[in-house]
Amino acid sequence: MPAVIGKPTTPEEEDLLFRMLRQLDVASDASQRATASALGVSLGRLNAQLRAATEMGLVKITERGGPDKRQRFAYAITSRGAAELIRLRDTFLTRKFAEYDALHAELTGTTSGFDPFKHRTKLMQNNLAPIPELYVSYESAQKLKVEAGELTSHDLSPRQICDLELLMNGGFNPLKGFMSEADYNGVVNDMRLTSGALWPMPITLDVSEDYAGTVEVGQDIALRDQEGVILATMTVTDKWEPNKAVEAEKVFGADDDAHPAVNYLHNQAGKIYLGGPVTGIQQPVHYDFRARRDTPNELRAFFRKMGWRKVVAFQTRNPLHRAHQELTFRAAKEAQANLLIHPIVGMTKPGDVDHFTRVRCYEAVLDKYPQSTTSMSLLNLAMRMAGPREAVWHGLIRANHGCTHFIVGRDHAGPGKNSAGEDFYGPYDAQDLYRANQSEIGCEMVDFKHMVWVQERAQYEAIDEIEDKENITILNISGTELRRRLAEGLEIPEWFSFPEVVKELRKTKPPRSKQGFTVFFTGFSGSGKSTIANALMVKLMEMGGRPVTLLDGDIVRKNLSSELGFSKEHRDLNIRRIGYVASEITKNGGIAICAPIAPYATTRRAVREDVEAFGAFIEIHVATTIEECEKRDRKGLYKLAREGKIKEFTGISDPYDVPANPELSVETENVEVDNCAHQVILKLESMGLIAAQ
Repeated sequence: MPAVIGKPTTPEEEDLLFRMLRQLDVASDASQRATASALGVSLGRLNAQLRAATEMGLVKITERGGPDKRQRFAYAITSRGAAELIRLRDTFLTRKFAEYDALHAELTGTTSGFDPFKHRTKLMQNNLAPIPELYVSYESAQKLKVEAGELTSHDLSPRQICDLELLMNGGFNPLKGFMSEADYNGVVNDMRLTSGALWPMPITLDVSEDYAGTVEVGQDIALRDQEGVILATMTVTDKWEPNKAVEAEKVFGADDDAHPAVNYLHNQAGKIYLGGPVTGIQQPVHYDFRARRDTPNELRAFFRKMGWRKVVAFQTRNPLHRAHQELTFRAAKEAQANLLIHPIVGMTKPGDVDHFTRVRCYEAVLDKYPQSTTSMSLLNLAMRMAGPREAVWHGLIRANHGCTHFIVGRDHAGPGKNSAGEDFYGPYDAQDLYRANQSEIGCEMVDFKHMVWVQERAQYEAIDEIEDKENITILNISGTELRRRLAEGLEIPEWFSFPEVVKELRKTKPPRSKQGFTVFFTGFSGSGKSTIANALMVKLMEMGGRPVTLLDGDIVRKNLSSELGFSKEHRDLNIRRIGYVASEITKNGGIAICAPIAPYATTRRAVREDVEAFGAFIEIHVATTIEECEKRDRKGLYKLAREGKIKEFTGISDPYDVPANPELSVETENVEVDNCAHQVILKLESMGLIAAQ
C-alpha cells in the first residue's frame, strides 16, 4: 500500500493514522524505530505518515535534547491531533463492531446485538460496558497544557463548565464537542444531530461579539474555568449568530422571558455561538462531596462490581420527603431494579434550595433505603427547565451513566408559570414525548406516581389508585405550603417529611423574621428614593436585631463604581455590583437597602434572582412623575438633559422600564417622607420579614 500523503481517504489509511496517533499518545518518547515496530511499518512509511500528520496540524515536531544524536526529533500530538484521535477511535470501533457483527451472523445466523457508536437505535445491550470519553492520556494532557497556554483563551461561565464536564466524561455521548451550526439547527428543529441520532437540547458555546471577533474558524482555543485553569481545548469549526427567538420557540415552547432559560438566552448568553470538537485535558475540580461525584464510566464500573443489571434512576432538584421515598420504592419494585438516587447539583431553577443543603438532606435519609440495592451519585448538570425535551435529555444522560430505567415525573422539569399565569407545559407532556422516543433513548420510562397520605390507613398511596376517595381523608403539602411553614416556623408533620430533613432545612431557612432581605428602590432621578431609603434605614436600626446597610446610587458610584460611565453597559454593571453586595448582605442575615435608578427591567430581574438565592427581595417603585422630578431638580440635571448636554439621561433621552409587579408602589407627591417609609415597614411586616410593632 502506498504511503499516506495528506488526509486519509480509505479505511486502511484511517486505521494507520489512528494507530500512529494512539502510539504517540501513549508512548510519545519512544524512538522512531520503536514506533515503526509497534505499528508494523517501515521507517520510511512512518516518516511519510509523520510528515503528512504534521502538515495537517495533528503532530508537532520539536528538537530532542540529550546525548542521543541519532534521534534528533521528538513527535507529539497537538490538541487538534487529540481531537482527531477521538474521532478516529470511534470510527475504528464502529467498523470493528460491524465486522464482528457480520462474522457473528455468518457463524450463528443471528446478529450480535451490539450497537454502533454513531446511533442509539435500541436499548443498549450492555449498560455496564465503558463508553467513550474525550480526555487524552495523562502524559499527553501535561504536554497539551503547555501548548494550550499559548492559545487564545475563553473563560467559561458556570453553565458552560457544567456542559463541558459532561461532554468530556461521556455524559453527553454521542456529542464530541460543542455543536456545529448544522447539528444545532437539526437539534432545534427536529431533535436530531446530523448523524441522525436523537438529541433534544442545544449544547453550544455562546460568546460575546467582541470575543468572537478575535477567533477564526479553524483556530484552536483554550477553555478555562473561572480561576484560569485550562480544562480543554477546542478546534473552532463553526461561528454563527443564532436566531434566539426561534431557539426559544422550538426548544422551550415559547419566546417568553418568564421562562428562566429563555431569560438566560436573551439577557445573559453571548450573541455568537462557536462549535467544534473538544479535547479534554482535565476535569473541573469539585471540593464538595467528592466521594459522591461519579463519571458515567465510574458508575458503570460500580454497577459491574455490584452485579446490578437493572438500575432505575431518580432525578431530583428538591429535598427528599416521605412521598419521594415511597415513590422510589415503588419504581424500583415495578422495574425489578436497583435504585440510583441521582440529584442535580449543577444549575437548577432560580430560588431552589442550594445543593449543599439538599445533599445534606439526602445523606440524612439515605439509611432509610436498603444499602445493598440503593446508591446515590451527584450529577453536575445545568438544567434548562425545558419540560418534555428536558425529560428526553435526562433519559439519554442516565443511559450514558449506565441506567436502564428512569423515573419521569408529572410536569417533569417544568419552570412554572408563563407571563400569562399559565403552566408552560401540560402535566403529562414530558411523559408523552419520552414514551414516543423511548426505543432510541436506551432507558425505559417509569411513570411518576403522585403520592398522597391517606390518614385513615396511615400510609402513602398513589392518588390514581385510590378507589374510596369519598370515604377517606387525603393529606398533602405542596412545595409552596412547605416554604410557607418553614418561613413562619410552623410545624411540618412527620407523615410529610423526615425529622432529619426538616432539621437541615430549618438551618438554611430560619423563620423570615430572622432571615436577611433586600429592599430595592427604583424610580427616576429626583423621585425621592434616597430620602425614603434613609428614613427606612433609621426605622429599621431603631428596631434592632439585624445589621442594616444602605447602598445608595450616589454612594455606590463614588466608592464601588467610580470608573464607570453612564452607558447602558456601565449602568447595568453598576446595578449588578449593587445586587452582588446586597446578595452577600442578605446571605449573612443582614438587611440591604438599595436606592439606584435601575431603569432596566432585565437587570432588576437579574438582581432579584441573585438575592432570592439567599432571602427575600422587595422591589419598591417610587412612582413620582417625570414632571414632578424636574420640579425638584436641585442639581439642574434635567435642564442639561433637555438641552442635550447630558446624553442617555433616564426619562429624557433613555427609557425607564416601569416595574410591572413590584411588591410595593409609593406615591411621593404631597406625601410625607415618614409616611412613605412607614408604608414600606407595613409591607415588611405583612411579609413576615420584621416582627409587628
